[in-house]
Amino acid sequence: MDYKAIQALVTSDMKAVDELITRRLESDVVLVNQLSNYIINSGGKRLRPMLALLMARACEYKGDKHVDVAAIVEFIHTATLLHDDVVDESDMRRGKDTANNVWGNQAAVLVGDFLYSRAFEMMVDVDEMRVMDIMAQTTNTIAEGEVLQLLNINDADTSEERYFEVIYSKTAKLFEAACQLGGVLAGLPEEQEKAVAQYGVHLGTAFQLVDDILDYIADSDEMGKNVGDDLAEGKPTLPLIRAMQVSNDNNQTEDSALIRSAIEEGGLDQIDEIMKIIKKTESLEYTIEAAKKETALANQSLDILSDNEYKTALIELANYSLSRTT
Repeated sequence: MDYKAIQALVTSDMKAVDELITRRLESDVVLVNQLSNYIINSGGKRLRPMLALLMARACEYKGDKHVDVAAIVEFIHTATLLHDDVVDESDMRRGKDTANNVWGNQAAVLVGDFLYSRAFEMMVDVDEMRVMDIMAQTTNTIAEGEVLQLLNINDADTSEERYFEVIYSKTAKLFEAACQLGGVLAGLPEEQEKAVAQYGVHLGTAFQLVDDILDYIADSDEMGKNVGDDLAEGKPTLPLIRAMQVSNDNNQTEDSALIRSAIEEGGLDQIDEIMKIIKKTESLEYTIEAAKKETALANQSLDILSDNEYKTALIELANYSLSRTT
């Protein structure tokens, strides 16, 4: 089952999500409409809302509130993208100019705030306190993750533990929420609800690990951003952290010092040398293995659910996320 086949399972649900998003984006402020529509319709895979839909169906949910929940998840995700691009001073996302590059930082931040507040209005409409509780915790954790990542930038002493803490907060937490909400709507028992939430955690972690690998091996058309952006911004992702650790362990002090300098100063002046060290230390392979472990844990989490085509699709979705490295 390829990605298009997975999408096809929830075509009608996703159409309803898109219609709801379009309706709830409306504002009397013209710039809000322009910027919101620009970022929402900028070619994303809609992975997070699709997760909410697939999980609700895999848990045999029969209602229609999963459409609202999926739209809420997409609004939250889009708001974080707007804020991320301002913080990172990014000028390209998904192969297009970022909203802050087109309209400026102030507009991007304020429209991100609009999307957050609109998402919470929609949560009230769902009228499920658990939904409010989960999403309130999620947005708070994402904000903490942004601060943690900011603290890690240009910090060459960032450990794997701190790296994974950022991944959980910034990326995996929203995956977790999307999946958990599907279980909540379906009224799953606590053990099963926790299991489907863990699927989201492991999938989100694997997804980010693969993104961090692609930053060093993909072309800009594939990634929708420039290769080496993480290095240029001084972000210590796992390939760099591992390369420096192995260099230290092997007493390759020049290599270790080069990576440290690249992280602390940012920029791409030493990208070729850094790539050679990453290759020599097999740091991409190490990161791929970590992603494989997370993918396996994600799929194991679904053992608690009855077999159906939606569960199969979720398993294939985890496998797809890993296949992006090949």
